[in-house]
Amino acid sequence: MEDSRIEEIKRTLKKHNQEHLLNFYENLNEEKKEMLLNQIENIDFDLMDDLYKETKKQNFLKKDDKIEPIEYLDKYKLNDMYKYYENIGKKAIEEGKLAVVTMAGGQGTRLGHNGPKGTYDIGLDSHKSLFELLCDSIKEKNKKYNITIPWFIMTSKENNEATIQFFEKNKFFGYEKNKNIFFFMQGELPMIDTEGKILINEDGLIKLAANGHGGIYEALVKNGMTEKMKQNGIEWVFIGGVDNCLVKMVDPVLMGIAIDKKVTAAGKSVVKANPKEKVGVFCKKNGRPNVIEYTEISEEMAEQVDDNGQLLYGESHILCNLFSVSAIERMGRDPLPYHSAFKKATYIDVKGNKVVPETPNAYKFEAFLFDAFGELDDMAILRVKREEEFAPVKNATGVDSPETARELYKNFYKL
Repeated sequence: MEDSRIEEIKRTLKKHNQEHLLNFYENLNEEKKEMLLNQIENIDFDLMDDLYKETKKQNFLKKDDKIEPIEYLDKYKLNDMYKYYENIGKKAIEEGKLAVVTMAGGQGTRLGHNGPKGTYDIGLDSHKSLFELLCDSIKEKNKKYNITIPWFIMTSKENNEATIQFFEKNKFFGYEKNKNIFFFMQGELPMIDTEGKILINEDGLIKLAANGHGGIYEALVKNGMTEKMKQNGIEWVFIGGVDNCLVKMVDPVLMGIAIDKKVTAAGKSVVKANPKEKVGVFCKKNGRPNVIEYTEISEEMAEQVDDNGQLLYGESHILCNLFSVSAIERMGRDPLPYHSAFKKATYIDVKGNKVVPETPNAYKFEAFLFDAFGELDDMAILRVKREEEFAPVKNATGVDSPETARELYKNFYKL
């Protein structure tokens, strides 16, 4: 049986020119041998071949795509409608129809932090981690609406164990772990070199990388989380990133707008700081909601203004979105297109030597959450204030660093 399994695997590898994956098979212990064979059997090699071809022509905008500005509401110019939307959202929250999801699959490597990004301390006097800051914000709303909102946390294979241990050590920050806090893992894809060869990791196994925030829908469905939500009467799900310490996951105004406008999704935006800011912007693509990445928008388009001198494409997508559970299920049925990122990746070469590159040498493939927006007929966009809702921690220094996030957090909470 074992021999026929290996023979079958060898045939597959030969067909896709990936025979090197078994180069060090004999050096592995029994447990790792089994892990490697499982990894190989789970790889969609046809997909990897296609993704490698795509690295040669990465461009998600086609010539005949029709791009237009998207309509939005400004949270602070709603006037009488503010209370109206807020009341609709408040009622749904109090009825237990909202769950929140935090995407926390990343490591804090870029911040010089050894561990899951959510465990990072941004340097406040309280020394609270990003996870605890987010938890504080949800608990404040739980108290306000007299409810416990279920909190779903997406980890990755790389950081799942460390994340759960961190929560256990901190007694789940006062959340009932079995009833209101749920962990699930996002998918992974192999990394490949510039020749299309799948990389081998230092442990002799295949080098995998998390498949980007676009994997969220599929992960929620495959891990049974949407089923769990439906069983608990959840109708709406807010999805945000772990690295925005000012994220407002429980926002009755956003919910009220989505419910009132009968849309299955809503997103928050902040005005672009300037035409060249490296952010994706909301737009309409071929009549449907979309986000166009900063790498894909022309300079001319980025600088276009309306009659009031405001940027036509000025609504930055800040990874703060609300979806109906049914929309998530629909978007989780089929995998999204993958975008490639050229990264530095340590690997083991054909001779068994460890290679630590000084420049990018490998492709990692990620799906973007907003690529699913084209499945939606419409989407409500709510413009909010950057200083109140957007303090990301992405870089060790400079823009979007712990220093800038800390400042925004302290100013907002008057610390």
